[in-house]
Amino acid sequence: MNYPWPELDGRFRPQWTGSGFLVGDRRVGVLPYSGGESGWSDGLTHMHEEWAGDDHPIDQMSRGWTISALRRHLKNPHAVVLDIGCSSGFLLSALRTEWPSAAVMGSDFLLEPLERLAAREPGIPLMQFDLVRCPLPDASIDAVVMLNVLEHIKDDRAALAQAARIVKPGGLVVIEVPAGPHLYDAYDEYLQHERRYTSGTLAALLEGSGLTILEQSHLGFSVYPAFAMVKRRNQKQAAGSSEAKRRVVESNIRQTRSSAILRLLLHSEAWLGRYCSFPAGIRCVAVARKPAKAAA
Repeated sequence: MNYPWPELDGRFRPQWTGSGFLVGDRRVGVLPYSGGESGWSDGLTHMHEEWAGDDHPIDQMSRGWTISALRRHLKNPHAVVLDIGCSSGFLLSALRTEWPSAAVMGSDFLLEPLERLAAREPGIPLMQFDLVRCPLPDASIDAVVMLNVLEHIKDDRAALAQAARIVKPGGLVVIEVPAGPHLYDAYDEYLQHERRYTSGTLAALLEGSGLTILEQSHLGFSVYPAFAMVKRRNQKQAAGSSEAKRRVVESNIRQTRSSAILRLLLHSEAWLGRYCSFPAGIRCVAVARKPAKAAA
């Protein structure tokens, strides 16, 4: 993979070997860059892997929508694709399967989950960095994917500006965030969400970063009434203990993971979503393009 990896410690230019990195005379599975504050933790990663796994219907719908969006807009089979906030790597595996000739890379704020992922998927380049202080070169990525990342970052405007900076002219940003600020509840608090979004606030962030929106919709439209009712109930737990909030999160995730009705509804919605966009839902989604440079 021919990519301009940023130097480490101001001395070493990493080299990708195909199964890890060579940094000076050391071999590493993950390139560790800048740290900082994060609204996520190793413990939350372990929790999500245990409770949601790789087959939660909402997460499956999210990954499916992302793959479909990239099929529609990413025309280069050899593109450089970066999954920011790759966490357990479920989307990375799907991206590699769909685009075997592409340079698929992952990054996350936390090092421990990346090291576990590197052991399972040694053929995927992985980097640890704080997106607000992203070390990657300008205009070096064809498509950036950010699923459920911005809500964990205090300065989401600065984070999205960095994503726009590293995308090539004509490149893509594919993004998903939780919808409905009025539904912020104990679940969001426990998962360290800074906020939930409207489609309008997400559009303003994208356009404020110099990106042009190609498409925008919601996921989970078919289950939104039931979702809103659960969120209202959860809001009564907002003043409860951390353990009470943990129980709310576990119950919500486990119940929805095992729901055959939810799977059927989301499967039908995904089919219909090929032909229309949805005005409300559990998550806001969008695809945006960085304008190509004007001809000289």
